[in-house]
Amino acid sequence: MNKKHFWIWMVIIAVLSFFTGEMVTFMMLLLILLTLNETNTILKKFYDDWKKEN
Repeated sequence: MNKKHFWIWMVIIAVLSFFTGEMVTFMMLLLILLTLNETNTILKKFYDDWKKEN
């Protein structure tokens, strides 16, 4: 998932959570998704470096 699609989905979820009153749930979901996205990016960099060595 690229960053543009990620932020589009975050805006959609933020609007829905605002109208349903679930702002805390949105903040927790945002934190989890940002962490997973960063972990995925780091793992891709490690994989690319590993492939270059072999």
